[in-house]
Amino acid sequence: MRRPKETRSETGRELVDPALIERCKQGDERAWAQLVEATHREVYTLCLRILRDPSDAADATQDAYVKAWRGLAGFRGDAMFTTWLYRIASNAAISRHRSRSRRRSHETGAEDEMFDEVAASAVVEDAATARLDVADLEKALARLPEHYRAAIVLRDVYGFSMAEVGAQLHISETAAKVRVHRGRKKLKEMVYGTGEV
Repeated sequence: MRRPKETRSETGRELVDPALIERCKQGDERAWAQLVEATHREVYTLCLRILRDPSDAADATQDAYVKAWRGLAGFRGDAMFTTWLYRIASNAAISRHRSRSRRRSHETGAEDEMFDEVAASAVVEDAATARLDVADLEKALARLPEHYRAAIVLRDVYGFSMAEVGAQLHISETAAKVRVHRGRKKLKEMVYGTGEV
């Protein structure tokens, strides 16, 4: 599986000192507190971008750190620690989103929208690469339906490959391409005023 490109917050360097990670692996709780402090803002921001709800994002962030602590022995250093942690955090946020959707579906009797069509065309990159005002883009991103928003955040903000986006969302790579393409199209419509979600 291709390693995701580095995020803007990493800027070509690891946010966490490898020695600190090793101390954490040996069960040093003080080192773990330092590691959480060094990465908390980025992890919470990722969860918030996916979930849009501060309370749910805080819960997903906590879940992510619990899972990371339990799985720390399995971190081999093949990728940056923060890349590994972001995968755990995105899984935690997506799991919380699914749980929330099931709860809402049960309460309202509504069905979650599912994608079962296959896109044959190549992914259009123009909306992601256009020069847009960041505040406008963040507002538009917050208004996207959650299934599109999660795909866009994983692909365009955190640099996951399409295969990894599919794996994170438990859909095929083709379905991930469809979601990213449609999400970008909707973002472009909202930002340029040519349509509404």
